[in-house]
Amino acid sequence: MNWDVIGGNWKQVKGKIKQQWGKLTNDQLDIVSGKRDELVGQIQECYGVAMDEAELQVSEWESRNRELFAAPPRRPAKSADTARH
Repeated sequence: MNWDVIGGNWKQVKGKIKQQWGKLTNDQLDIVSGKRDELVGQIQECYGVAMDEAELQVSEWESRNRELFAAPPRRPAKSADTARH
């Protein structure tokens, strides 16, 4: 999964994460700020689960939310003719 894309959509992603892990506070999500390892750590701490359980939960969440990881479509570059008009 491409977590670089997540950083760009963080506000939307935060809502999805809150749906899954409602105990996470906004302050904790600000710490996560689009970083997968931080999310795993916050889940581990907040829910009192082992790291491998938190990893499993995040992996399952990623699988259910693949659309969040899709890179936005690239816009074609303008040609020199188009740029002059």
